[in-house]
Amino acid sequence: MRAAEVRRLAHEAEVGPDVAVLDLCCGVAGPGRMITAESGCRYLGVDHSASALATARQLTGNLPCRFEQAHLPPLPEGRFEVVLLLETMLAFADKEALVGDVARVLEPGRRFAFTVEEGQPLTQQERARMPGADTVWPIELAKLTGLLRNAGLAVTWQREYSSAHHAIATSLLRCYRADSAQIAGQIGSQATADLITSHQLWSDWLGSGRVRKFAIVAEKQ
Repeated sequence: MRAAEVRRLAHEAEVGPDVAVLDLCCGVAGPGRMITAESGCRYLGVDHSASALATARQLTGNLPCRFEQAHLPPLPEGRFEVVLLLETMLAFADKEALVGDVARVLEPGRRFAFTVEEGQPLTQQERARMPGADTVWPIELAKLTGLLRNAGLAVTWQREYSSAHHAIATSLLRCYRADSAQIAGQIGSQATADLITSHQLWSDWLGSGRVRKFAIVAEKQ
């Protein structure tokens, strides 16, 4: 996500001074560190990758950010005012279990803020073409809204970012192709080919409307 998109999502989720924020699948926590620096929230980032969390801790400096390593779900115990999930809803095959666990750690009136790739499940042919297809699970918006509602979460804000993310995917694809030899020297030929293939597919799907990108805030009822 672009910084402005992250800021808008955090604003709509009412992230502010001393608000307890749980950031799921935070990676190196670039958005989380930015939100903490700008809002003064109390931040906990969780990710399965020890190396990503090590990088996050190195980059945190004096910011009041905490990090925990965990495989999700289940979510960490405790109560949070905002749960963030940026760019990772796609990877969860069982979104019902995820949403239910998010609702469990939110008090009434608190918020789940996330991004999602919206669309029908991949066909068998599409799964065969997509590298890492076991982490690619789009969901139709109506079905997702129903899962949220069943968990006691009501959508209070949503915005489509398909056009912006199509531009980003296409730009990345162009750069990866131009620098493919250098990238392959770092990560290997197969990983580079997979990187290019996946971005070609995302560019095609976002451009054609096969998949749409949304940012959403849902409030615990």
